[in-house]
Amino acid sequence: MLVLVEQSLNGLQFGLLLFLLAAGLTLVFGIMDFVNLAHGSLYMMGAYFAATFVAWTNSFVLGILLALGATLLLGILLEFVALRHLYGRDHLDQVLATFGLILFFNDAVRLIWGPAGLSLPLPSWLTVPVQIVPGVFYPAYRLSIIVVALAVAAMLYIVVMRTRIGMLIRAGASNREMIGALGINIKLLFTLVFGLGAALAGLAGLMQAPILTVQIGMGENILILAFVIIVIGGIGSIRGAFLAAIFVGMIDTLGRAFLPDLLRTVLSSAAASTAAPALSSMLIYLLMAIVLVVRPEGLFPAAKR
Repeated sequence: MLVLVEQSLNGLQFGLLLFLLAAGLTLVFGIMDFVNLAHGSLYMMGAYFAATFVAWTNSFVLGILLALGATLLLGILLEFVALRHLYGRDHLDQVLATFGLILFFNDAVRLIWGPAGLSLPLPSWLTVPVQIVPGVFYPAYRLSIIVVALAVAAMLYIVVMRTRIGMLIRAGASNREMIGALGINIKLLFTLVFGLGAALAGLAGLMQAPILTVQIGMGENILILAFVIIVIGGIGSIRGAFLAAIFVGMIDTLGRAFLPDLLRTVLSSAAASTAAPALSSMLIYLLMAIVLVVRPEGLFPAAKR
């Protein structure tokens, strides 16, 4: 029972990390109608910035804040220099351009930081276990990820769905020319949206950095899961991205934790350990396929504009 509770919390934590990545992607893809394959590279850059700034400042909190700001500025610069010219172009053009950016960022990281991975050590106050309920302890850092991600999710929903700037963002995606005619600087607005998406990706990357090795290409596999999440949840839907990310995080984590024991009843121990992660991924893709057949617009589509 304790193992189930712990793994469920791990699934929630992983799902919320996926939400941060998928939320930025669904903002750019759903609201701005832009396919950004380089979103995973911004996730990677957030992790590298965090490892670098924490080492330079010798302060975990200050390094994290600097890394978040650096990823935000990188996203704004990237949109202004390269991606702004692709708005309104065919999605194939956007895919090809942003795939080129993946190669660019991977080579840039290799040139600046080298091919070896980096690590991001945690301060002592984030390594202690916290008692959730009597008899159940959970790492403080993983618990902090859950709290921060939930706070960001609430803030993001309020900004996009309940504020004037959110209304302008959604209206600009529906009719860019009309918003421009009303005197709104739509280019500046979309630049800020892309910067927000980049910051969310960077936040996910820097929070994952202490758990996994910071390495070249770390954002590519997780980007696939982010696309799966926005397909399941509904393109452009923050609520859909949140709920679908929790589903995917739970399926992946619980599958990897408990499927090996089930598979050992019919397979060898080595084969069961190898097959469990693949089967967990298959379940996620199967869920996406079922959603596409039954409800192509996603389980929680964005409101019609």
